[in-house]
Amino acid sequence: MGKGYLVLGELTDYITGESIKDTHDERYRQKLARLLVNDKGYQKNEIKAGHQLLVNAGDKTAVVNIDLMVTLSGRICMIIKYGPGSLVTRRRSALAVSRLVAGYQVPVVVVSNGEDAEIVSGSTGDVISHGLDSIPSKPESLEIAGNAGFTSISEKQAMMEARIVYAFEIDGSCSI
Repeated sequence: MGKGYLVLGELTDYITGESIKDTHDERYRQKLARLLVNDKGYQKNEIKAGHQLLVNAGDKTAVVNIDLMVTLSGRICMIIKYGPGSLVTRRRSALAVSRLVAGYQVPVVVVSNGEDAEIVSGSTGDVISHGLDSIPSKPESLEIAGNAGFTSISEKQAMMEARIVYAFEIDGSCSI
């Protein structure tokens, strides 16, 4: 099921300027970061790359990577989870992550394989658009955030979401 990662050398992270491993997956992450800045109007300082989320599911603990996280006006407005292959299999896990990262519901959740994307409403879980071009621009994100409730996530819901993340991201993946 899993495949090894071919390291092609090193590249410079577009957001942080740090030197990182050059892999096929990382090239797609960099493409997404460049799209946010060059085409969608975000500033690099509004984007956090590689955020590590600590997930506790019962007596199990793991760290899950959030590929890109956009913060506007002091609130996380959008997360982007990258993964190769099918988007539909990653949607529920990404939605769960959006409910754990900040203690409130992040309004926009993007799942992408680098070639395609699903844009999901954080509050409803519905796919609201498809394609990399439909990732919300900064003005669109500000409008969405202005109408978002940033609903608090209860402790009970957070526990359930953590179990979903753990099941999809940790138990369902191979460790390398």
